[in-house]
Amino acid sequence: MKKYLVIFVLLTISLLSFAQKEEMKLVTLRASNMEVKIMNYGARIHQLKFRDTDLVLGFDSLEEYTRNRQNFGSVVGRYIGRILGGYLNIDGHEFMLQIRHNGDCSHGGSPNFGERYWKILSHNDTTATLRYISPDGENGFPGELTLDVTYTLTQKQDLRIDYKATTTKPTVLNIANHSFFNMTGDHASDVLGEELWLAADSFAIYDMEKRVTGKLASVHGTPFDFRTPHLIGERIEDPNRQLYVTKGYDHCYKLNTNGDLSKPAARLVDNHTNITLEVYTTEPALQIYTANGHKGNMIGKGGKPHNRRNAICFETMHFPNSPNNPQWPSTLLRPGETFRSTTIFHFK
Repeated sequence: MKKYLVIFVLLTISLLSFAQKEEMKLVTLRASNMEVKIMNYGARIHQLKFRDTDLVLGFDSLEEYTRNRQNFGSVVGRYIGRILGGYLNIDGHEFMLQIRHNGDCSHGGSPNFGERYWKILSHNDTTATLRYISPDGENGFPGELTLDVTYTLTQKQDLRIDYKATTTKPTVLNIANHSFFNMTGDHASDVLGEELWLAADSFAIYDMEKRVTGKLASVHGTPFDFRTPHLIGERIEDPNRQLYVTKGYDHCYKLNTNGDLSKPAARLVDNHTNITLEVYTTEPALQIYTANGHKGNMIGKGGKPHNRRNAICFETMHFPNSPNNPQWPSTLLRPGETFRSTTIFHFK
């Protein structure tokens, strides 16, 4: 009996010690210098340790994740970002999606995929695959969508995320992991002193209501130009209309990488911890968000407050409102097709 008890305790997948619900489970992945904990609630990255430093924000309990309804580390969908007016037209059929107070469908409505329990299909020491089946009509989106996400740790110090999806009806799909990265070693500290580089010449501009206009603007001569490395806080308070709208960086960049996984899309360097994060993706765009909305009233892991600008997000994705902007890459997925996307976070 003791032998079986030990085996049970050593299982990689287990109930979180703080969770009171049987549905709540955790998968632990380990590889060279890295440990990642994946929750089946939102298929989210609960913890990402590199050389014993936890690099992502989150909470200490399931109750806090559900009460605060934040997307820390989760897979957001069915459509991350906004679809303006909640309006879709697919093959001449009109669909009205769930809208919020701003009149738009934001992050796929509520609850989105980050607020759902996913099924753990398989796992081992370095890989875990989770699945969520979104029913036809969920938050207004057509088609039953079957979405698999696979997290893999490699000996190259990569966290690789592979997405695969199919649908029973024509639909739209735009998904991304929404981890908040802080590499300072102190989640209460801001990330303004971290150095950012982006492979992007242009970004999607907003109107004064933070709604994308369908146009791209050049980064040249603006605070949005990270084609050479700059500290995040170096120009974040510059007098700029786009910065005024979002109170910091919260913009979608058009990447120059053309989906080539051998080319870095972004690089973040913390010169105090000497940790570097590189982002690689097959996606055409990257949303950068510097946690401008954090006010210190949310208490995260280890009792650390989520203060303003204490993290940066790298949301690898398609553009917001792409279904209503045909000049941008399509997010349409049809029956018989398989959606595939890959993002790699490389640490050194």
